[in-house]
Amino acid sequence: MQKITPFLWFDDQAEEAVKFYTALFKNSKMGRILRYNEEAAEKTGRPVGSVLTIEFEIEGQKFVALNGGPLFKFNESVSFVVNCETQEEVDYFWEKLTADGGEESACGWLKDKFGVSWQITPTVLIDMLHDKDPEKAERVMQAMLQMQKIEIPKLKAAYGGK
Repeated sequence: MQKITPFLWFDDQAEEAVKFYTALFKNSKMGRILRYNEEAAEKTGRPVGSVLTIEFEIEGQKFVALNGGPLFKFNESVSFVVNCETQEEVDYFWEKLTADGGEESACGWLKDKFGVSWQITPTVLIDMLHDKDPEKAERVMQAMLQMQKIEIPKLKAAYGGK
């Protein structure tokens, strides 16, 4: 068993969200589903038999999604980083996660249609920002600060001094 598991509180879209995430990521799967019994349904106002929690896994990381009601909302203080090797991968995740009501933000950040925050990050960006040449790293930082979705060719141009 994984020592620490992210637990995501949804109003009533846990099953929809899990299906979305497991379809989006290649190495993913949906796990066990726990449903509201009569006692829990009575205390929460949820229908008997509706989804309480769903376990799922993305790229070896286990999660649990909860239908807990409208009391809590997601915000940017917690986000999930998707490390991408290519621009095509960045574009894929950016397009899919901003679709159907998702919101673009700055510097590779976005919110999906459920309000969950993601950082779609090319691995080359991290390498460039940690370059031993502070001028190269600063040019890359300045280029990144101008972007919503990260564009690897623009980062490489800034890194090269263009």
